[in-house]
Amino acid sequence: MLYHLYELSHAAVRPLRVLAKTNANLLSLPFNPAAYSVPGRFSAATSNFFLSVTRRYGKPDWGIDQTRINGYPVRVKEKVVWENDFCRLLHFKRKKKDLLAAHGHRRYDPRVLLVAPLSGHYATLLRGTVEAMLPEHEVYVTDWEDARNVPVGLGRFDLNDYVDYVIDMLHHLGPAAHVIGICQPGPPVLAAVSLMAAAQDPNRPATMTFMGSPIDTRRSPTVPNKLAMERSYAWFEQNMIYSVPWPNPGVMRRVYPGFLQLGGFITMNPRSHLEAHEDYFNHLVEGDCDSIQKHREFYDEYLAVLDLTEEFYLQTIREVFQDHHLARGVFRHRGELVQPGAITDVALMTVEGEKDDISGIGQTQAAHDLCGNIPAAKRFDYVQPGVGHYGVFNGRRFRSEVQPRLRDFIRSHFDWKREADYRG
Repeated sequence: MLYHLYELSHAAVRPLRVLAKTNANLLSLPFNPAAYSVPGRFSAATSNFFLSVTRRYGKPDWGIDQTRINGYPVRVKEKVVWENDFCRLLHFKRKKKDLLAAHGHRRYDPRVLLVAPLSGHYATLLRGTVEAMLPEHEVYVTDWEDARNVPVGLGRFDLNDYVDYVIDMLHHLGPAAHVIGICQPGPPVLAAVSLMAAAQDPNRPATMTFMGSPIDTRRSPTVPNKLAMERSYAWFEQNMIYSVPWPNPGVMRRVYPGFLQLGGFITMNPRSHLEAHEDYFNHLVEGDCDSIQKHREFYDEYLAVLDLTEEFYLQTIREVFQDHHLARGVFRHRGELVQPGAITDVALMTVEGEKDDISGIGQTQAAHDLCGNIPAAKRFDYVQPGVGHYGVFNGRRFRSEVQPRLRDFIRSHFDWKREADYRG
């Protein structure tokens, strides 16, 4: 019922949005004298503010069509190279001709699979991560589908399906790729690599990196971790799951709605969001275009959310955050016990943020204890001072401090000759 009310609320304000948009447009006309008066600017700001807080934020565009290598512009094309019902694998393919001009010779860069979090926001949250990696890597990203757009007839998607997807994508990339699980994907990516290692799969990656991931949430539990433990599984099932309403393509699919996840994010730090919107209104009145644009760019991404399938969300709550199956060594995939100890030749890197209030210090580092048979020379742990959860994989300190270490780690386990033989 809550989901239906959410949809109806958007429909109910539509006439008001039309009026607000008309008013904002009229007051933006250069030949309208009212546009230059204090009441006019205040009225225009009110209308634009109303449009901002009441609109539905759709999936953002990646907007990556170029990178720079050695000072040369290199064109980039977004290409779907693998696809299933709930995910597409995107390759940010760099133009060969431009690469040759930038390097002066043919060069093979490491193939990197960025596994984006499936926890409310779209994969475009990793835009900055992709941009930082592009100059020196062949970058692939999981582009998860919004569950409300997947017809019920296409079936279910749970945590085990997630593991299968990761394995399938690593098969598509071929041997000795490099996989990076950012935030939520840590446990399923570790499970996927464990299964591939146990089977001696020739397509297992050369390295795996986990960044701000809930490998073992019993360590330094944060507010979200404590909430998952304080509430029963039945409570999440009864209070967080709703049916997708018509006219969405996934009508009647049971989901954890993205707007509930967003509400949880906002209530963790409501004051900062209130202050940001207060500043935004003042900038609208003042006509501070740069500040207005920065606010819009951030919230266009932050407020764009997707739904998760019921079975994926609830299984994650139970097995990752309540019962800690992987951390305790009892997680099973399709009946097979997942054993991280089977990994011996895949290098491991973990990255945490000193001020992370989502995945506390130690939760990602737990991967080292689980993967005890990886030689010490193939393991590296890094804690980035002064950053929270988002700063682990994006922002200035990621670009200047985390990404260079990640690049060096991947390069230290990169076989150029093997890459050249594989890619021809």
